[in-house]
Amino acid sequence: MSERIDCAVIGAGVVGLAVARELALAGREVIILEAEEAIGTHTSSRNSEVIHAGIYYPTNSLKARFCVEGKQLLYAYCRERAIPHRQTGKVIVAADDSELDAVGSYIDKAKENGVDDLRWLSAQELAEMEPVLSCVAGVFSPSTGIIDSHALMLSLQGDAENAGAMVVFKSPVESGCITDDGIELEVGGAEPMSIVCNTVVNSAGLNAPHVARLINGLPADSIPQAYFAKAHYYALSGKSPFNHLVYPVAHTAFLGVHVTLDMGGQARFGPDLAWIDSIDYSFDPAREPLFYEAIRRYYPDLQNGQLQPGYTGIRPKISGPKEAAADFRIDGPADHGVAGLVNLFGIESPGLTSCLAIARHVESLL
Repeated sequence: MSERIDCAVIGAGVVGLAVARELALAGREVIILEAEEAIGTHTSSRNSEVIHAGIYYPTNSLKARFCVEGKQLLYAYCRERAIPHRQTGKVIVAADDSELDAVGSYIDKAKENGVDDLRWLSAQELAEMEPVLSCVAGVFSPSTGIIDSHALMLSLQGDAENAGAMVVFKSPVESGCITDDGIELEVGGAEPMSIVCNTVVNSAGLNAPHVARLINGLPADSIPQAYFAKAHYYALSGKSPFNHLVYPVAHTAFLGVHVTLDMGGQARFGPDLAWIDSIDYSFDPAREPLFYEAIRRYYPDLQNGQLQPGYTGIRPKISGPKEAAADFRIDGPADHGVAGLVNLFGIESPGLTSCLAIARHVESLL
């Protein structure tokens, strides 16, 4: 006998929790199905924890739209809930004259995306802001910041549960079927169950394409190929010499390695990029020389032994190594023809920044 549920959200990462919160606050009966034993164990807890300004993304893309909107919503939410965060600002730097045009172009790109607070930094201004950098000029983004992503997820979970939502852990979706009565899901785990849902939101992150393929009746050609891009992060031993986040011009996966700060003030470097075939969080120490080389282009005082292995994360990509980066895909009934179903594909960076804006959009589709 199947149990009737109004709405199931698959995945308790930051986006899934934000969606569940939005739906519950709108009066929906919501169950959150999480395959792991805790919230946010994958991409949501293995990233840079940056609140992005919305500078780099293609104009009119979902990434640009939801990042700019989500940034404002997220800062307001953090202030309201006293979630640890800091509007640190970010400097994007030109290590030499060949990078000046690229850095300058970010100001125009940001304006196209509705971000009009970037300003040019001369070498002297940059030296005053970040004395340890060796750069010829830069751009300052004052609205970039950092956040405690776990505290954010706990708050979103609390809001959802207070509005009546229920999180069920160790509950992987094993199959699904589109029926005349709704979307039927077979859920595994220690206490398997069958539920029939009026609406389903697939926010399974790295596994979202896999989960979509489990749903019989969903057109196969509406499901993208999943790609996994691993990122390594190194921590800087000792006190951080940086006052802001520092981003170099990205020519390759390694020259784009940037400086972020955590809420405790420790500096860390990353991400790099390594394409992998399956989910694997092992740390590859062979990446270390590449990090030293990339970082010393703008921070030449980095000494051997100062980098300590940090952690890895995996980006849930839907475009491959030789393809242009794909936009977010938020596929509703108008896209695949299945009533009551929303699939979230390729929700990589800036997914954390965008989570509240994405949640609003998903709710509007249902």
